[in-house]
Amino acid sequence: MSDTKMNSLIEYIKAYAISLEQDADKLEELKRNFEGDYDSEEYENLVLDDHYNTGELLATRHILSVARDMIADQGKED
Repeated sequence: MSDTKMNSLIEYIKAYAISLEQDADKLEELKRNFEGDYDSEEYENLVLDDHYNTGELLATRHILSVARDMIADQGKED
């Protein structure tokens, strides 16, 4: 993969991670301000969305870290 394509991919992943972080903040606020029944399907879905988002954010950060390491290692080989 060319450096330009790799850098574009990394920038996309960084932007995606920011979006996931914003979603995490929004979900945390929704959970904190929830006024319904905590045993309801609505709250359960909110909690599940938060779990999914957290997992996706962790995976995205990991992929970003690996991509950065690949670029750093590539520079050492040159």
